Amino acid sequence: MGGSSGSTRELAPHQVVVRPLVTEKGTFQSERHNAYTFEVSPQATKTEIRRAVEDLWDVRVVAVRTQNRKGKPRRTRFKVGHTKDWKKAVVQLHEEDRIAFF
Repeated sequence: MGGSSGSTRELAPHQVVVRPLVTEKGTFQSERHNAYTFEVSPQATKTEIRRAVEDLWDVRVVAVRTQNRKGKPRRTRFKVGHTKDWKKAVVQLHEEDRIAFF
């Protein structure tokens, strides 16, 4: 039960969900398990993610799983840097609901 319990600021639904992640693995999960993958705000909690997805797409969310992803090292000529750390959410929907990204 980690996390910051002192966050009183409420994020709007379009601030919680940054973008959907459309990958081969994500497409397979959406077809087979009705689970969709999103990049979300690092400050967002599971309940905020659930509320945002339900509000934006008018669906019923069954479960939310999150991962904090580390940025990868990147290099351009002589400069070494990192891509930013980000948060990933896998949202499983009710069996009757679907989200169409295309």
